Amino acid sequence: MSDLATDDYVDRLQRERGKKDEFFGDHPRSPVPAAERDGFDGLRYFEIDPALRFETPLDRFDDPDRITVETTRDDQQTYYDVGTFTVRVDDEPVTLHAFQSPDDETRLWVPFRDATSGTETYPAGRYLDLETPEDRVGDDWVVDFNTAYNPFCAYADAYECPLVPRDNWLDVAIRAGEKVPL
Repeated sequence: MSDLATDDYVDRLQRERGKKDEFFGDHPRSPVPAAERDGFDGLRYFEIDPALRFETPLDRFDDPDRITVETTRDDQQTYYDVGTFTVRVDDEPVTLHAFQSPDDETRLWVPFRDATSGTETYPAGRYLDLETPEDRVGDDWVVDFNTAYNPFCAYADAYECPLVPRDNWLDVAIRAGEKVPL
């Protein structure tokens, strides 16, 4: 990325983070409990690192497996394991499975746990949502860890969230995106 493109990218992400902070602090549908919103000072993030944004192909499976994912409420949800992305983080190859809801073929869900889970980030893991065409560059997908977010259940027990499948438990630290909520 050129310096100008990097500056535009960082500015765009900072604006998106500001909008999300406003939503979490003010909106009636915020996952932050109403009693805690007055003291809400915004989400905590790692510094934006353009090196943790990847344009990469999805290695699509010919016959995606239908899998069952456990949730934070001991329930289950069904997804299709549609393929994998492989990127390099700190010179280590990282493979992530991409999942699709049976109800939404336009979006990929890429949940992950990493070496920061439970210390710097939410213990149950974080999510990436990839949608067409916003997260496409030609035939490649944009896998941007700077947009990794905590599921709503990180903020309130009232929410049920799917847990990260074991295939996406990473040994490397992904120091990008949202940090553990306070």
